[in-house]
Amino acid sequence: MMVFKRTHTYIFSELIPPFVISLFFLTFVFLMTRIPEITNMVVNYNTNVTDILMMIGFTLPRFMEFTLPMSAMISILLTFMRMSGENEIVALKGAGVSLYKLLPPVLIFAVLTTLLTMWVTVFGVSWGKLSLKKKSLELARSSIDAALQERQFNSQLNDIMIYVSHVDMKTRDLTDVFIEDRRTRGVISISVAPKGKLIRQNNEEVYTIRLYNGGINQVNADDNAVTHINFGHYDINIDLASMQKGGPRKLVKDLDEMSLHELVRHIHAGIKDPARKSEALMVLHEKFSIPFACLSLGLLAFPLGVQSMSLRRSSGFGMGISFFLLYYFLLAAGWSAGETGHYPPFIGMWLPNVVMGAAGIFLLVRNAQERPVRMPRVIRGALAALVKRFKKRVQP
Repeated sequence: MMVFKRTHTYIFSELIPPFVISLFFLTFVFLMTRIPEITNMVVNYNTNVTDILMMIGFTLPRFMEFTLPMSAMISILLTFMRMSGENEIVALKGAGVSLYKLLPPVLIFAVLTTLLTMWVTVFGVSWGKLSLKKKSLELARSSIDAALQERQFNSQLNDIMIYVSHVDMKTRDLTDVFIEDRRTRGVISISVAPKGKLIRQNNEEVYTIRLYNGGINQVNADDNAVTHINFGHYDINIDLASMQKGGPRKLVKDLDEMSLHELVRHIHAGIKDPARKSEALMVLHEKFSIPFACLSLGLLAFPLGVQSMSLRRSSGFGMGISFFLLYYFLLAAGWSAGETGHYPPFIGMWLPNVVMGAAGIFLLVRNAQERPVRMPRVIRGALAALVKRFKKRVQP
């Protein structure tokens, strides 16, 4: 019993370093995708470092929702690949230890990462997304520059929605401008122009968007009258101070920005739109299905790592990456099919876990019977060719 306890403690302690390293590395890679946006905000919008760090912190839960299961699988896979490569698995088998007796520390590790990921998905993701939206609104209302994001419908300003395809922050020139103005009660004004310019008045809180050679469509909601006006140039003034005096408008939460309690209450309140109801159910199931990916992928990584007898000639890592990509492919397919209503959201979100878990149990039984599963010859040949080609490029 003491031998088993030491073995389990040793395996569990070996799982932690690769998990931490993988988590930091993968999260950093995900954050790198935000570098252009962050650089743009620092250079063009004069956003201070504190606000940038806060916005990065708000995006971390969304990234960790995916990097935690990825790191759990990579940790288990690499740990047992190393143990196999150094013949530790062979030594344990020679001492009469079966693979099933090595499973408890893996399951404990997988359960702990599942609970950690569940905390992130249930509490962290909704908090991060909502906080990020609030911070973006705050920045946009303090400077209109931050509201002029390219190729996005920017509705952070009260009663004004702005779309521009390109913004030159040096000259303040705008290209392909669309502005919907609802500040006049009962009147909706839609201004469209191929060119425009952002002008800051002497008062830094007052801006003018000057449009050139465009048109205005005004709709009067009271008498349903429509008026069209062509112009050579037209100025739209935006007073940020007066818009703030009216107080911020009520923030409308998206489904993935609601807390678990709010989401469940929203579903039970009755959603008339079937597509909206299906999306809400999928968001609810996603909060729990993704954390359980740590368990299903971890159970799959264990036999894949055990069957790898050397790090160089192993097909275990290749199979692990293949199964990992398959999981997220099934998850994306399930989300798409669930949105269209082709099958229930429950199946779309939980089927990937069932498939990966079943594959893991199958591989574990095969490895316990000394009948490891290898990748198909075609896939092994393709991977070998890619590795060979990569080595040729790396070599001087």
